[in-house]
This record gives sequence, structure tokens and C-alpha cells, in this order.
Amino acid sequence: MPWRSFARFLSITFTIVIGPFSLFAQQLSVTRLDSTKISPSEIDAVVVRLMEQAHVTGAGVAILNDGKVVYLKAYGFKNKEKHLPLTPDSVMTAASLTKSAFATMVMQLVHDHIIELDKPVYRYLPKPLPEYSEYKDLAGDLRYKQITLRMLLDHTSGFPNWRRFTVDKKLTINFQPGARFAYSGEGIALAQMVVETVTGKSINQLMKEHIFQPLDMTRTSMVSEERFEDDHAIGYDEQGESLGLEHREKANAAGSMQTTLRDYARFVQAVLSGGILDLKSRDLMLTSQIQILSKHEFPSLSTETTTANCAIDLSYGLGWGLYRTPYGRAFFKEGHDAGWRHYVVCFDKPKTGMLIMTNSSNGEDIYSGLLERVLRDTFTPLEWEGFRATISFPSPR
Repeated sequence: MPWRSFARFLSITFTIVIGPFSLFAQQLSVTRLDSTKISPSEIDAVVVRLMEQAHVTGAGVAILNDGKVVYLKAYGFKNKEKHLPLTPDSVMTAASLTKSAFATMVMQLVHDHIIELDKPVYRYLPKPLPEYSEYKDLAGDLRYKQITLRMLLDHTSGFPNWRRFTVDKKLTINFQPGARFAYSGEGIALAQMVVETVTGKSINQLMKEHIFQPLDMTRTSMVSEERFEDDHAIGYDEQGESLGLEHREKANAAGSMQTTLRDYARFVQAVLSGGILDLKSRDLMLTSQIQILSKHEFPSLSTETTTANCAIDLSYGLGWGLYRTPYGRAFFKEGHDAGWRHYVVCFDKPKTGMLIMTNSSNGEDIYSGLLERVLRDTFTPLEWEGFRATISFPSPR
């Protein structure tokens, strides 16, 4: 479908209500960070305009006030070719939003004394780490013995993001473990292996027991399931071309989770309100573990630094990015994969937050506009995260 026709579809259908959360959203205004109000119709207008400008196929938006979801609505298509609308219950690949859910589950295991954050992870394994085929590249580099679960969750292990993106395609430790931040999916993969070894359970089983079932996330799994295919979104590339229905057969703590806007909003609400972890574990998870001085989040191993984000105390906790604002601590996480772009940010003091999920590789281009115009969030470190500022247009009052 041409983008002009798609824009007409959005402008005509953005008032369609899907699901009970959306019904609720139509009746209440949303409170922004600065205590001003924005109506559902104003939110609709902003979302539709931004999607049209950025050529975003489908998007879901959830907003939290006082630690509760007060707005939850989907826009656009889950399947553009068949003109099927995206719904709050359409299953999408969570990409790296998976990492924050995984880290939250790990904090439960830490609380239960099943695993420790500061014990070198190799000591949990029945044989030396380099004897595992996935980690044979580490033979001869004894620094692997220094790596702890804390380092894997706060991205200070020294691993690259993924070895497949490196020149030689080998896994290497690129700096002294714990010395600095460098985002690493490889680190989360190792954390998964260690947790599965310690518990004797698969990551899929662990996430169901500790996160999905307690939070009634009924349309969420670490792998694709046949029951999701009645309402499953398709990812689209930068040109709006379909990438086809995605099937994840292997559970991956770094990015395989299949979830919905409604389900992940339940998870975010639980973290924001303290409903999934005890206070001590939650505070530890959302406490700065490492200050971030890198100029950009990616490429993760770049040594280019800046003090530009010191004013907001940009740092990383355990599975979550952190920064300081006049509204207190903020915690955030991005999700980025082919055809999927997601973002969540929450502000602890007012218990306010926003979740954005899209099935479009252009999805990141609507983040700043939504954050600024709907939430009055002007603090997110857009440049560090590699997000572009949204094209200007008149904002709601």
C-alpha cells in the first residue's frame, strides 16, 4: 500500500477503540511529567502525524500515571498487505526489551540466594568456560575468570555486542572486565547459560514461572507459539516492505521474547510500581553500577568518550539504563531488531512512563516526538542512543 494511502488509513481509523484498556484510555486525560494534561484525542493526533511523517507501519503506545497503565492503544497495521490492524494483543518480537525482563527474573534468583551477582560465573559451570564450543575463543585469556553476573547484566564484561559483527567473528574480551560500559548481547547470552546451568531449567521455563505467569502475560513467551498466529504482527523494513512472519524457535535472553503491547505494559507497570520485586532487589537493579562516558551507545566498543551526559548522570543498572532528571531517577530500555523498534522509559518519583512498540524499522524516528509532545520528556539522551529528533510540527497545548 502506498504511504499516502496508508496515511489516509491512519487518519480515518485512529479513533477506533481496540480492547478494554483503549476504552478506558478514551475516557481519561493523561498527566504529563510537568503535571499538564493531554487528552486521548490529542495523543491520537500526535501519534498519527508522527507515524505518517516517519513511514511507520504499526505502533502501540502505553502510558503510565501513578504506576498504573492509563492509556494503551495500537495504531496502523500488523499486516499492511491484508489491511489487518495492529492491536494491543498483536504478538511482536520484543528484541532487546527481552534483556530487561530477563534481568528482572535474575534479580528474583539473587533474592532467593540461588545465584550471586559477584561470584565469578565460571565457578558455576561444571567445566572451564573455554571448553564450551561457544567460548573456545577465550582460551588463553584468563580474564574470563573475573567476569561476574553483575558485569554481564550491566554490560561491563568486555565482550562485543555480538561476535558476528566483529572483523574476525571471534569472541574476545576487549578491556578489563568491569572497567567500562560496552553494551553486549554476548554478555546476556553467557548470563543465560549460567542461570540455566545453576537452576537446571530452560530460560523459557524460568521466565514463565517468574515473570509471565505471575503478571498474567498470557500472550508472551520466549519462543514463537502456534497460539499466537491468530494475531501476530509482521515486521517491516525502512522502505515499508514486509519481512514476513517471524518464528523464534530458540529462546534467547538477549532478544527472542514474543510479547504484546498489553503484556509488556503489565511488566513495565510491575517494575515501576514495585509489584514484581521486593524493594531492596528493585533498588539494586535500578542503582547505577557503571557511569557511561561513551559518546554513543553503538558501536559498543568505540573508545570515543564525552562528558556531555554527566549532567544527567547517565549510567547503567542491572538490565536497565539510568539517568537523573528534575523528576528523579529515570530508567529505560531500547529494543532494536530488523522490523522491530521499541522503547520504554519510566520516571520513578511521579511513577510516570511510556512504552512504545513498533513493527517498523523506522520506528525510532517517532520516539522523540512522542516523548516530548505526549510525556513532556526532554531528558532522554537521544544522541547517545542514536535516535533522531522528530521533524517539528505544532504540538498540543
